[in-house]
Amino acid sequence: MKHNGTIFSEFILKGFSLSREIRFCLFILIAIVYFVTITSNVVIIVILTKQRCLHKPMYFFIGGLSFLELWYPSVTVPTLLLVLFAPKRTISLTGCLCQYYFHFSLGATENFLLAIMAFDRYVAICNPLRYTVIMSPTFCVHLLLSSWIFSLMIIVIPCLQISNLAFCVNEIDHYYCDFAPLLKLSCVDVSTVEYVFFTICCFIILGCFLPIIVSYVFIIVTIIRFPTGSGRRRAFSTCASHIIVVLIFYTTIIFMFIRPTAGDSLHVNKIVSIFPAVVTPLLNPIIYTLRNREVKVAAIKTFQRLNMWKLESASICV
Repeated sequence: MKHNGTIFSEFILKGFSLSREIRFCLFILIAIVYFVTITSNVVIIVILTKQRCLHKPMYFFIGGLSFLELWYPSVTVPTLLLVLFAPKRTISLTGCLCQYYFHFSLGATENFLLAIMAFDRYVAICNPLRYTVIMSPTFCVHLLLSSWIFSLMIIVIPCLQISNLAFCVNEIDHYYCDFAPLLKLSCVDVSTVEYVFFTICCFIILGCFLPIIVSYVFIIVTIIRFPTGSGRRRAFSTCASHIIVVLIFYTTIIFMFIRPTAGDSLHVNKIVSIFPAVVTPLLNPIIYTLRNREVKVAAIKTFQRLNMWKLESASICV
């Protein structure tokens, strides 16, 4: 990147203006949360893979979400930990662009995946007789792959635009290479870049959130018509976990990206961005595990088999 003869080969991440003691406490806390997040999502993937009773479309998509939550926080949390460990950290230009690209492409994938999971619940409750026909294994795989491929493709556009910008300074007021802080460094007019990014955000976020709302309107209407109270409770319980995850996820990202004045409140966004990067990936496996009886039973069976395997291995060694 050139400006007045200067080439920036790296950027400086300012992080947070906190005392050393507070940064150390946050470092320990976030490191623990990150470790638990990765571990819990791996455990869910193993359980869903090993237990044949969970080889259903709903759990296939839960496994897909857990797989995504292994990578989404891994794009920014290590950088956050480094920034907390030292007041300022540097990141190469290539690393900055890669971090920007994967952060937003994985975020877009989660939008599409949550919409797909809403569609799955809609078919299961509103059209149960055709559920296994519509949500066939092949169709489920195609839906999951499409969400990844489309997300990886659409974020290329704003990423290329940012890579062609000229920057006046190389100090980013954030703990990772976010969109608005990067634009603040530019020496040229960025209105076109902002417009393209805002349009893509609206298309992805609202384009997924609105179908989710429509799906649950039909689901609620269908559940209300169920003849028995137990049937209504059972049907709603299969959707409750997904509803909680959707509310947590979209409350944060709509606040961060859909507001037209989001670029004028970088400090607020920097703090709020910790929630989807650190907290949400931890909450998702907890919510789906604690609120789902089948998953809890399958988890117990998996751990029992693991203990039996350990005992058999120990007896063979003796």
